[in-house]
Amino acid sequence: MDFKKFLPWIIAAVLIIGIYSWASGIYNKAVTLEQDVKESWGNVNTAYQRRNDLIPNIVNTVKGYAEHEKSTLTAVIEARAKATAITIDPTKVTPEQLAAFNSAQSGVSSSLSKLLVSVEQYPNLKADASFMKLQDELASTENQILTARTRFNEAVKPYNNNINTFPRNILARMYGLKEKPYFEATVGSDKAPEVKF
Repeated sequence: MDFKKFLPWIIAAVLIIGIYSWASGIYNKAVTLEQDVKESWGNVNTAYQRRNDLIPNIVNTVKGYAEHEKSTLTAVIEARAKATAITIDPTKVTPEQLAAFNSAQSGVSSSLSKLLVSVEQYPNLKADASFMKLQDELASTENQILTARTRFNEAVKPYNNNINTFPRNILARMYGLKEKPYFEATVGSDKAPEVKF
């Protein structure tokens, strides 16, 4: 049997299998990293959901003590409603969507901060055990949000590196894979807040 006439076919088969393995490996790596991004995004949403679940309890507790703070309470409720209305698919997230989500969540943080500052006027509320517990839970939740956002950014980085390095970037474009945005600080957060009493 003459192997020389089969040699071109063997070389072609080896090349095809090699290219297929290489290309599918790049795609599979991107899919795995994208799943990490999705998981991280789910954790971000879970942390924000925990905060959103605490808000009605905080508002109801403050209502009982602070009748004069209706506008502040309304602002908290409206900010929460606006924030929960924004949903993002982590596989198709754009920088604009993430900025809108971040802005809405900043509105919740801002209105909650105003509410907690107004509580200083009500010594009985500050001493209330259930309010103190809610305030502690809120502080813990804010730390969880920070951690979840940091981990989201940590999951985005290897995904973006994977699809932006040569020659993976060529195949990533063929597969329709796009770079994912990072969470960034909200505008003005680099300045210390002014505290007025």
